[in-house]
Amino acid sequence: MSSTLLEVTRATHEEVEMLERLIVKDLQNEPATNKDRLFQSHRVRNMIDDIISKTHKLVEVYDDKDNARKDEIAALGGQTATGTNVFSAFYDRLKEIREYHRRNPAARGLVDTNEDYEAALKEEPVIHFTGEEAFGKYLDMHELYNQYINSKFGEPIEYSAYLDIFPEPHNIPIKLKFNRQYREYMENLLQYLIYCFERTEPLQDLDRILSKVADEFDNEWENGKVLGWEKNAQENGAQHTVIDLDFYSTVEELIDVGPEKLKEALSALGLKTGGTLQQRAERLFLTKDTPLEKLDKKHFVKGSRGTEQNGGAASLREVYNSKEIALLEVKIRKLCDLLDETIVRTKENVIKKQALTYDEMETEREEEETQADTESDDEDQQIYNPLKLPMGWDGKPIPYWLYKLHGLGQEFKCEICGNYSYWGRRAFERHFKEWRHQHGMRCLGIPNTKNFNEITSIEEAKDLWKKIQERQGVNKWRPDLEEEYEDREGNIYNKKTYTDLQRQGLI
Repeated sequence: MSSTLLEVTRATHEEVEMLERLIVKDLQNEPATNKDRLFQSHRVRNMIDDIISKTHKLVEVYDDKDNARKDEIAALGGQTATGTNVFSAFYDRLKEIREYHRRNPAARGLVDTNEDYEAALKEEPVIHFTGEEAFGKYLDMHELYNQYINSKFGEPIEYSAYLDIFPEPHNIPIKLKFNRQYREYMENLLQYLIYCFERTEPLQDLDRILSKVADEFDNEWENGKVLGWEKNAQENGAQHTVIDLDFYSTVEELIDVGPEKLKEALSALGLKTGGTLQQRAERLFLTKDTPLEKLDKKHFVKGSRGTEQNGGAASLREVYNSKEIALLEVKIRKLCDLLDETIVRTKENVIKKQALTYDEMETEREEEETQADTESDDEDQQIYNPLKLPMGWDGKPIPYWLYKLHGLGQEFKCEICGNYSYWGRRAFERHFKEWRHQHGMRCLGIPNTKNFNEITSIEEAKDLWKKIQERQGVNKWRPDLEEEYEDREGNIYNKKTYTDLQRQGLI
């Protein structure tokens, strides 16, 4: 392989560029259905993974730890170890390249034609979904539901009620969380949510999202602000960070902490708390560099050493586990936020199924299967619409009887809207409240009130507005308000104000 290393490097670079072009071309196509969107996302995800794999191989080649690339470049310049002729080295090299392409015919040409492009872009990756998940539309939580209701921390509730509470593990009492059963349930729940998110949103960088969640969690845990663990975090912090041995390098420094704190720290670890202050400090200092299971039995309280169910060692292990359990809960809540729409759809689907009979459920399932089978065929067929009927919600022309019923063949023009055409009486009546008609009335300086409904002519609207103004007295001469009077000082008043001031003797 070393003799064709440069050719392999060149071909790998070409494959990476080809994959990049395919990704761009694929993303330029707008998927018509959710199924097409999933196929497109997984195609792009697979191509990205392929690019990453090939890039790692290129990095290894350029690192050239075995100097194979360096030797091959030197051979191209005629600098051979055996001192052969430059031309001999060239023809030997040419022979090797031809031999390589004879053994690897696929390396001669890559995807460069429109047909190959179309074939690659129409590929349908294999995505594993259960029947309950309906190709990523819903969640299938039945296995986790059974694990929940058969556990000590769970409750015997209905599946629909479980869908409401599983995103909120912080509501479970803390005292029920320190057991293997709860931890296994949370790990299984997190694993399923991650698996579901990766199948429905393959282009999302989930590792980066969860890494950010973990970083934020550390700060919240230290400050006792993790949801559902506020009091527990404070108690555990007070209990297990009474003495941080990393800050003490000698027993004498540890003695300065005081007898009470030394006693609390020893008790938490399951160690004996008796003896002088010096003995307590020495006993605690042993745990700085020596694991608890390797300490001498004489330092432990009777019955506490070597058992995980009793004593301080078990208590300490539970405390450290509490942080890991809390982190699992935080990650689950984050994933539930990301899958919120899917969870809501799952709830609605379960509630709907509860109201259906067995025959209705079977009929609905058959209709969905038939629709899924014919969906791709319908998309490929050209829609036959000689009457130019409007399209319905399913992308097909509406029935002709419905077209006649709503009078969609009748055209209404509105001069105020710029001679815009409205088809059907319903659309015409509704347009008087829409933005286009309101803008036209505003340009005419006329308020768009109910008085002007059914009026589409500009002249008719202006005439009606003049009649309304006259009826309201807008253009009528009102001498008490509009006739002007002037006093000796040159102040101007209307007739009513002037008369009132004169009557009061102020003018």
